[in-house]
Amino acid sequence: MEVAPTLYQIEAQVRAVLDAPTPRHETHNAFAPRPRVGWQAGVIPSGARAAAALVLFYPVAHQVHVVLTRRAGTLGQHAGQVSLPGGAVDGDESVEAAALREAREEIGLTADVRVLGRLSPLYIPVSNFALHPVVAVSDERPRLTPALGEVEQILEVSLDELRHPDHLRQGWRWREGQAIRVPYFELQGERVWGATAMVLGELLTVLDTDPSPDASGETART
Repeated sequence: MEVAPTLYQIEAQVRAVLDAPTPRHETHNAFAPRPRVGWQAGVIPSGARAAAALVLFYPVAHQVHVVLTRRAGTLGQHAGQVSLPGGAVDGDESVEAAALREAREEIGLTADVRVLGRLSPLYIPVSNFALHPVVAVSDERPRLTPALGEVEQILEVSLDELRHPDHLRQGWRWREGQAIRVPYFELQGERVWGATAMVLGELLTVLDTDPSPDASGETART
């Protein structure tokens, strides 16, 4: 039986990879909806606004988890979608500080964490954000509380669930009368696609997993 890696093994592995940063834009491209006119993996326009997201590892019942959120349906952008805790970088704030601040505001994160590094930045055209994912680890499961009006639900997803090949799929969305192919993760009954899927796909690459969505013809929700 394969033994799941411990939190400390994952921390060491991720830290070693992120200490020698290498762009992994091919993973972003693999999880991008297609066709996607005007977007190219690895290219960030000069006028994009900086944003940060937190990818947090922590233990739950001897398994390593990451935290996701389902955004409130009343928000102006990305309403109802599943995302990582995150938001815009304020002023002279660092990307790391912004990711931790947003996690405190959105999910009530108060636990001590160790920042391991950053994944590759990616551009989100609909909001004009250049998203910088920050990877961190907590030795204990944090107490998490969704922010009223911003977060409808907190999802604690184990790495085993994230890595399971049955949870990598492809569906379809309709946009302006055109069918768009959408790779996504099926996690706890939620479809995780777009920028969040790109970040999670890169995370699996860092963890030496080869994410490759299948060719399912299932239609994704609009």
